Amino acid sequence: MTVADAFDAVAGTYDEARQRLVPCFDAFYGTAVEVAAPPLRAALAAGRTPEVLDLGAGTGLLSLLLSAAVPGVRLTLVDAAPAMLAVAADQLRARDVSHRVVRADLADPLPPGRHDAVVSALAIHHLADADKRALYRRVAAALVPGGVFVNAEQVAGPTPALDRRYDEVWTARITELGSDAEEIAAARDRMRHDRPATVADQCGWLAEAGLVDVDCFFKEWRFAVFGGRAA
Repeated sequence: MTVADAFDAVAGTYDEARQRLVPCFDAFYGTAVEVAAPPLRAALAAGRTPEVLDLGAGTGLLSLLLSAAVPGVRLTLVDAAPAMLAVAADQLRARDVSHRVVRADLADPLPPGRHDAVVSALAIHHLADADKRALYRRVAAALVPGGVFVNAEQVAGPTPALDRRYDEVWTARITELGSDAEEIAAARDRMRHDRPATVADQCGWLAEAGLVDVDCFFKEWRFAVFGGRAA
């Protein structure tokens, strides 16, 4: 089963489960929106329609939050899972948000054009490290000057012991929030596709790609929000 197949299988229940499987849901997604919003508001103030590229967009959860925070954005959602994109398109149409969906893998070339923000949530960790670095270079080239990249991501611990601790804490937290054995088993089955990297490595790769003001803006155990700005 491919990554796309694994997520298509849960497209109908994905968003509801996020509230449990991402224990820091509000701060995690909220920080991503806070980081992405300033250049979008600046574009509106300059009389332009802000362009947002959402990589591994899934059901459009992050795109929906961004469009609510900054009304008037135009979204391009990229994902390899058609059922997930169908859910995203339905939700965005229901809210009359300007958007298009592109079925593509994150290792593929990005859609043409320059963007005020490139965002991603819980997707890039499915790529091998070399492919992450290559994607970050493509992202940097796809931003307008002053545009921002923000990645709300599942990350690896900097040591094996910390990585094991991340998993222990995650398991305990999601159990407290109501995840049952079946939901946890299904999540772990999808996690067989995961190839997370550390925050330090990924921030280094963003700087290497040419982004400035690179930082980790939020981190709670295995969940982190980091990114940078095009000079």
